[in-house]
Amino acid sequence: MVKKIALSLVGLILIVIVGLLVYVQVAWDKVYDYPYPNLEVSTDSTVIAKGKYLVHGPAHCSNCHVSSIEEYIQADLGQPIPLKGGVEFKLGPLGSLFTKNLTPDPLTGIGRYTDGELFRMMRHAVKPDGTASMALIMPFWDMADEDLIAIVSYLRSTEPVENQVVDNQWSFLGKAVRVFVPSFHPIESPKPFPSAPPMEATVIRGEYLARYVANCVGCHTNRDLMTFEAIGPEYAGGMEFEPWPEMHEALGEDPDLWMRSPNITPHPNSALAKFKSVEEWKERFRKGRTITISPMHWGPFSRMSDEDLEAIYLYLHSLEPVDYQVGELMYKK
Repeated sequence: MVKKIALSLVGLILIVIVGLLVYVQVAWDKVYDYPYPNLEVSTDSTVIAKGKYLVHGPAHCSNCHVSSIEEYIQADLGQPIPLKGGVEFKLGPLGSLFTKNLTPDPLTGIGRYTDGELFRMMRHAVKPDGTASMALIMPFWDMADEDLIAIVSYLRSTEPVENQVVDNQWSFLGKAVRVFVPSFHPIESPKPFPSAPPMEATVIRGEYLARYVANCVGCHTNRDLMTFEAIGPEYAGGMEFEPWPEMHEALGEDPDLWMRSPNITPHPNSALAKFKSVEEWKERFRKGRTITISPMHWGPFSRMSDEDLEAIYLYLHSLEPVDYQVGELMYKK
């Protein structure tokens, strides 16, 4: 009798495992039918100039959508590298992401897609083929319409570069995470800002940038490295960044060094507290990268306007102080 029960349990477990395997393989690249936002690109020079500022500044698209580590380093330094994509970002046991070609090339870039397909990707995290992108990586869903239009208008105006980028590579674990973890799902009900706050040193402009453009909240919040779900208070730091050996070696740094994001709430022990005035804050950003392997996109952020840097400073100081000790910012495991 006991043997029969044990065999039945083993059989049930096998059925569940096989069912899970089949479900993940079928559902990981599910196609979603989300509407296309009613937005169109512009050829107005002012709109395009605004898009260029966002792409090469607070939205920092220009750092990642390059084709190699060498170009990544050059882009951070301000070199005009075409946004042809292809650099690999490894997600540990989940797989690898490859940044996409954002030039208007009609074969390999965004020239293949309609305005609606591009705006849906930014608003709902749904790619042109209908599958989900990783929303946390590109958190633009609540960006104001005019800023989305400016970004795409600028990208449409750039020189097309033919560069075929390989598809993202997902392990079975990565596929399972895509199926079950919300941060890998589309944004069903975005709540975009009614209009982009003007480029002025205001708290609301700072919040808009920190949440929906520069994504300060994405990295300066402790997150689970498997699901990327928040496991700590917003802006209090603690998110771990595993080594990128190829990048570290290209920069002559130890390939085993990890980093953590610092606390940027206005707590006396936070990194923000080091800056006694907005002038000190701006001066630090103007210096750009001082820690070569920092995951922060210092290059684009160093080229932000004074008003935007001041706005973020004011916003961060409007937050509740959080006593959250993140430990050493640079360390080995």
